[in-house]
Amino acid sequence: TSQVLASFAGRLPLQSASEPKLGKNFALNTGLQLAEGDLTVFTDDDVFPNPHWLVQLRQAVDTRVSYSIFAGAVLPRWEIPPPDWITWIGDPGPVYTLTDPSLPEGPVAPHLVFGPNMAVRSSVFASGVRFDCNIGPSGADYPMGSETELVVRLCRGGHKAWYTKTSLVEHFIRKEQLTKEWVLLRAIRWGRGRFRISPHQQLWFGVPRFLFRDLPKELAIMAVAWISFQQDSLFQARWRFNTLRGMAIEARKMSHASKEQMSRSHSGAGKTAL
Repeated sequence: TSQVLASFAGRLPLQSASEPKLGKNFALNTGLQLAEGDLTVFTDDDVFPNPHWLVQLRQAVDTRVSYSIFAGAVLPRWEIPPPDWITWIGDPGPVYTLTDPSLPEGPVAPHLVFGPNMAVRSSVFASGVRFDCNIGPSGADYPMGSETELVVRLCRGGHKAWYTKTSLVEHFIRKEQLTKEWVLLRAIRWGRGRFRISPHQQLWFGVPRFLFRDLPKELAIMAVAWISFQQDSLFQARWRFNTLRGMAIEARKMSHASKEQMSRSHSGAGKTAL
């Protein structure tokens, strides 16, 4: 990355910073310390923006003064033609971070604001808001949903999100992402992120109570689909099952981390008393 930035030194007024901690959100928070202007725009390294992307985004921001968060359209750019089974995926958002082409311009729910095409008024970050470093890309094992967690948190605090479909980018979908194994692994990460964003649920033995009902249900659906050769139903049930698995994994991780923190707190209190 440093070499690529250096190659543009004579053409663009770039300023770079280094963040030694592993994790996308550590890097984002470091970058936010250097941000200038009234609007902070986010995208990804595998995105191809439309030539009018920022112009359209700026127009939406200037005409919607009561909104703090802005989302644009994210369309696919396939490295190779997608396989037929891709149609079995009902919602492309969690899998490939793509917006629904039929989504109308207007107010939008937090979970439909995607990192490849997102902007936030800089005044929000000037108030001290930062990304949660416990979620988002960090090595090979992480709960996904970095930008979603931020937007959900902001909307709970009274901010509003607006979707502008004319400000668009294309998200590059690599050929290695077009396998069922990759998609089903994604389901686990998505489930982990879903639990971390909304962890306030009744737990049994450290996992959400409803999983004791829903996991066996999905296993039964998978068995019926397998016996009857319904490949689409089988794949969809495996996606749902892995999402639930991800929620269970993250619930246990958070529960374990909470117990360790309590143990350290009690240990510290004991030393202070001595």
